[in-house]
Amino acid sequence: MSKESSLPVSFDGTVRLFPLPNVVLFPRMTLPLHVFEPRYREMTTDALADDRLITMVLLKPGWEMDYGGKPAVHRVACIGRIMGQSVLDDGRYHLLLQGLNRVRIVRELDNDKLYRLARVELLADAIPDEAHTPENQRRDLAARLGLWLSTMGLDPDRLMKLCRSEVPAGTLADMVSFILPLDFEFKQKLLEELHPERRLGRLLDYLEKNEPPTASSLEQRDFPPDFSAN
Repeated sequence: MSKESSLPVSFDGTVRLFPLPNVVLFPRMTLPLHVFEPRYREMTTDALADDRLITMVLLKPGWEMDYGGKPAVHRVACIGRIMGQSVLDDGRYHLLLQGLNRVRIVRELDNDKLYRLARVELLADAIPDEAHTPENQRRDLAARLGLWLSTMGLDPDRLMKLCRSEVPAGTLADMVSFILPLDFEFKQKLLEELHPERRLGRLLDYLEKNEPPTASSLEQRDFPPDFSAN
């Protein structure tokens, strides 16, 4: 990971939580965010004045019953760094957040902020990521992606080149999982999988067993989205 995308030396395991029901961030991926709720505007202001770090975490099912409070979240999340921002006239933000590292929430912290804080531990892949993803996995992924992207009415060229590249297995799985409109709970399972080849294998299994969305259904869902809103 480049120096620009690594965590600061001063990082002490305390993070600002940004829980959403429809966003799973992966390391190395860039997420556009539209921030408008007062608690998350405060969080963004604090992050920009400090280490520029925000941790995206997926809300668990049933979050609608307590969205304004502290609904349950998954324990594995992803720290991101604000790489770009613009402040709108009414105080809202547009952000570009780059994923840095998987983390596990150890406990939430009492605080006087509008937003939630937590202590986390950094997570790393269980084994060193291989320089080359097994050829059969790359071939199978390219085939499934070709079917999915053609059904979705999208140009497959960029992702096909990615499959033919020497991107490691874990990174390849993360990139494809982030880009495709997969079920969010499934994306969360892939975020939690620390074995790179198992992560890629689970992604392949999902693509083989599930039908890709059609272009018309994606238009109704506004895919790909411009900015993920809180």
